[in-house]
Amino acid sequence: MTKVAVVFAPGCEEVEGLTIVDVLRRMGVEVTMVGLEGQVVPGAHQIELTCDTVLDDHLLDYDLVAFPGGRGGAQKLSANKQLADLMRQRNVAGKWNAAMCAAPTALATYGLLDHCDYTCFPGFEKKIAQLATDAHFKEDITVVDEGGKVVTSRGPATAMAFAFRIAEVLGLDTKQIKHEMLYDYLMEQK
Repeated sequence: MTKVAVVFAPGCEEVEGLTIVDVLRRMGVEVTMVGLEGQVVPGAHQIELTCDTVLDDHLLDYDLVAFPGGRGGAQKLSANKQLADLMRQRNVAGKWNAAMCAAPTALATYGLLDHCDYTCFPGFEKKIAQLATDAHFKEDITVVDEGGKVVTSRGPATAMAFAFRIAEVLGLDTKQIKHEMLYDYLMEQK
């Protein structure tokens, strides 16, 4: 069974993390909510999130680890040495990692965006340019870098597209779930 971990740090964008959890669980993916500093995580908008577990070495066991954004959450993700070490080990093992909004700055801090295509919340590409070697910013809603095994996205409104893209890189067919959640209808309304 496909396993995904979503790491929640204090100050995270709640909708970004919970959208990943919701969409993937609807698809039958085993998704674990991981608290960076404890099991109860205060989000950026005063929503308390109760996680399934706290950060430990089991992060190495997941097919993909995703980070929601939020400036405060991204700063906490970037500064956590245990998380940085685990994410680098995941990268060396060729496992997928994903981040959206401000959280790609954490991946850049760990060296995981070097020579990769990525996207992020507008303005954060300037910080990433200082942290990552030869990273290429794109304005797309989601960006997949196959070589670096990284998926990135822009911000709260792109969370559903991000969740679907995560499912797709894990080899799952998203056609039915997009229809069930009216995402296909939304995309036709452009």
